[in-house]
Order: sequence, then C-alpha cells, then structure tokens
Amino acid sequence: MQDELHSYWLSRFLFERGLAFIYLVAFIVAANQFVPLLGERGLQPVTRFVQAVPFRTSPSLFFLRPTDAAFRAAAWLGILLSIVALTGLLRHRSAIAAMVLWALLWLLYLSFVNVGQTFYAFGWESLLLETGFLTIFAGAGVTAPATVLNWIYRWTLFRLMFGAGLIKLRGDACWRDFTCLDYYFETQPIPNALSWIFHWFPRPILHGGVAFNHVVELIIPFGYFLPQPFAGVAGLITIVFQLTLIVSGNLSWLNWLTIVLAFTTLDDRFLSWLPVLAPPVQPMPAAQRIAVYALAVLVGVLSVAPTLNMLSPNQVMNTSFNPLHIVNTYGAFGSITRERFEIVIEGTTDQNVNDKTVWREYHFKGKPGDPLRRPSQIAPYHLRLDWLMWFAAMGSAQNEPWFSMLIVKLLEGDKPTIGLLAGNPFPDGPPRWVRARLYRYTFTTRAERKATGLWWRRELAEEYFPAVSLR
Repeated sequence: MQDELHSYWLSRFLFERGLAFIYLVAFIVAANQFVPLLGERGLQPVTRFVQAVPFRTSPSLFFLRPTDAAFRAAAWLGILLSIVALTGLLRHRSAIAAMVLWALLWLLYLSFVNVGQTFYAFGWESLLLETGFLTIFAGAGVTAPATVLNWIYRWTLFRLMFGAGLIKLRGDACWRDFTCLDYYFETQPIPNALSWIFHWFPRPILHGGVAFNHVVELIIPFGYFLPQPFAGVAGLITIVFQLTLIVSGNLSWLNWLTIVLAFTTLDDRFLSWLPVLAPPVQPMPAAQRIAVYALAVLVGVLSVAPTLNMLSPNQVMNTSFNPLHIVNTYGAFGSITRERFEIVIEGTTDQNVNDKTVWREYHFKGKPGDPLRRPSQIAPYHLRLDWLMWFAAMGSAQNEPWFSMLIVKLLEGDKPTIGLLAGNPFPDGPPRWVRARLYRYTFTTRAERKATGLWWRRELAEEYFPAVSLR
C-alpha cells in the first residue's frame, strides 16, 4: 500500500478547514457559556470537581488553575488558534507548525471537556476530540495526504455511523416497525422551523425515511473502505443524509462534523469544482511517516473495546474508554420519546404566593417556550443549558443537581446565568419567588397554525419544582 494519496489533496483541504470551523464554534460556545455553567460561581463549579476527581482520570489544564479568568483565556486562545487553523497559514509553513497548532487545539478542548461534567457529556465532544487528535499527524499542506491516516479517519466515520445504526436496531421498537419519525421531529431536543414541516409529512414518507436511515447507517458505511468511486459515492450518500438532519433539527455540530469526516472518502475527482488549485506536493517526511504508523498501532489497540461494544447485545452509546477521548464508541437516538414535555420556569415579585399571583415566564434561546415563537435554527452552535433542560423534563429535579442551583441563580438575579436565557422578565430586580411547571407540547396542525399563528399547543401536566424564595 502506498504511503501517500496524491489525489486527496482537495479532500484534506476541505477536511481541515471544516475541522477548524467546528473547533471555532466549540470555543465560541465555551467563551459564552462555560463560566455561568461551570465557573467559580456556576451551576456545577469546576473548583469542586477538581477537588473530588483525580487528575489521572480526567486530565485537564484547569486542574492547575480552575478560575474564571483561566476559563475565559483558554476559550479565547482556542478561538484565535481556530481562526489560524481556518486560514491554513501555518500548515503551509511546516509539518511541525501544523502539528503544534492541532495539538494545542486538542489539548485546550480536552481541558474543557474533562471538567465539563454534565454540561459536556455529549457524544460530539468526544468525536471532536478524537478527530482533532488524529489531525495532529496530518502534516504540512505541501505534502500529500497520508494513506494510513485517511483510513483511520474512515474507521472513525464507520464507527460513528454503524454504531448509530446498531443502537437503533437494538433499541426502540419504533426503529424496527419504521414509525420512529412519526415522533422524532416533534420530540427531538431542539426542533427548528422545518421540524414542524417534516413532522407533517405523509406517514409513508416518514416510514420510508426510517428505512433510508437503516440503509445509510448499516450498509453504506462498509462502502467507505471500497475503491473509488464507490467510497466517494458512499461518502456523498452520508453527506446528503447528514444534510437532511441539519435542516430538520438542531443536533449541535454532530452532523456537521460527520460531514467533515465524510470528506475523507472523496478523492479530487469529486471536488474538481472547487476554486482551489492543489500545489505541487513533496514526499512525506520520514518522521511523519513513522508517527502515522505509530498512530495506526495505537488506534488499532484502542479500537478493541469500541469494536467489542458495537458487537455486544448490551451496546452502549457515546462512551470514551480512555480519559484522552482518542478512540470512542458512538450512537444516537437508540430510543425515541413519544411525547414532548417542557419545563417552564416562572417568577413573581409578589410578596406571597396564592391563586391570584401573577407569574412571568423565563424564555430560553432554543428550546420551545412561547407557543407563538417560531422554533430557532441554532446548530452548529450548542445551547448547553437548553439541551439539559430537555433531559431534565424526562425525570425529576432531584435527579438534576444543577437545576436547583439554576433556581437559586434566578432568585439572585445572577447576570451571567440570565445571559444564558433569551431575556430577563425581571429587569428591575430579581423575583421573590420562582417555580417550574411541566407542560406537554405538541405541534399545531396546518389548520391551527394558519388560524392562530401558533407553532405549538401546550397543556399543563404537573408541577415540576415548587415555588421557592431565598427566604
């Protein structure tokens, strides 16, 4: 097998810029949200986490200095380095400069994820770290892409897609009777405006969509390892599938990063339309060749546990088997909720709570709230609190230790916390009382939306958190 893929230069060009873009989004999210969620006065302070968890089990630079200043500095440094990577300037200079750049991006983001606790416990965090770590070995832009590294990327893509397909077959019965899409677009974490349209597609189309999902996740991934043009066709089918998910909901950068990985299946014949000229390439340096083969051995060893997990009838999804998140197991939506419940948080300035109390609602940036508000397009940006509110609605407040702290912050009128929301219904001072109620949400029909302008119907299900005050 040749060590270099001269016909994949454009593929690597797209891949590295796509990865840099995802890093940029991830660090912008950290700059905007990490301190109110996990800072010194956050909902789950990192200061407590590093006191309770050993460094070796969750290595992070923030063990040295878990302060808000350090969190902000790291996030903005990550933003700067992501922009540098997006320009591609350093990778044209030398392999060492490119390696240092990708290594710093990986180390910085690893530091956020490993102390991020519940708010960073998403599969796409590990996927970004795994992909980012592999790219440390990509070399300079003046050399041809490494064949072995390209196969490793495809192996990552295979585990991502095939693992998602297996978890569905082994999970919810609706994946086997082809009815999951009857519910998914309405009950997914953060729907967008097109989710409403997709939800009302004719049932045969939705059931056909489930069948298409199974083909793309269980059969097409084997095509990634075929010769061209078959590998490229498999990659294009994967990209089209991910684009349908992007336009029909908000799944953070999961689908976007999957598309970036799928670029590695395309040789230059698929990308000749790009207004980019590949420069004359030089042979791969011996040191890089040795490093890539060492990486292949490491990935091979670390792939044993994820492979056994995929083959196991007790398959788990989105799990890292090492604290560096290098080779992981993936999967999504093994089960689909049939009903959508939303937690609505309300406050009042009344001295005492009674039947005549006037409550004002807190609105979130992404998750459903006001039935008149059009669902937002958020992805690839990630609203971490909104996502956790979706999970919290499936259980009780007692199972979400951050939730009671959120209530306290609202009672205090904490500005960083309120900055995570769509607005402040109490601009003149914090409320005296705050409560949370659980509502059942359903999409309006076409006729209802035309008549009322409502996107959602909602009905009160039960009290979620009792009215409390700082007293």
